[in-house]
Amino acid sequence: MSFKFEKLVVWQEARVLVKKIYEITANFPNNEQFGLTNQLRRATISIVLNLAEGANRNSDKETARFFEMSHTSIDEVVTGFYMALDLGYVSQTKFDEIYELLSKQAAKTVALKKSLRSSISN
Repeated sequence: MSFKFEKLVVWQEARVLVKKIYEITANFPNNEQFGLTNQLRRATISIVLNLAEGANRNSDKETARFFEMSHTSIDEVVTGFYMALDLGYVSQTKFDEIYELLSKQAAKTVALKKSLRSSISN
């Protein structure tokens, strides 16, 4: 059996992003386990889950709404990584690597939303 969302490249790449975020946050201080670590992990999971949920909605308008939620979760993860950088939990190199991955994820999510919006307005 195949699900519609599994065919989305942006969903496939979001899964890779989740793994990467888990690996990086595993090195955060233990006292952040229920703080920034947890928040970053939940926001990253939200990226992939909202893509999956949106792909199976009944209308393009509903789908676009879930893709928008995925995009706002990307913004949340970027902001969290700025905090991690400021607190010394990640190096500038690691931050730049994650920032690049998140930027690409955001661009693909926006493109996906735009393709739906054009079909909604037609």
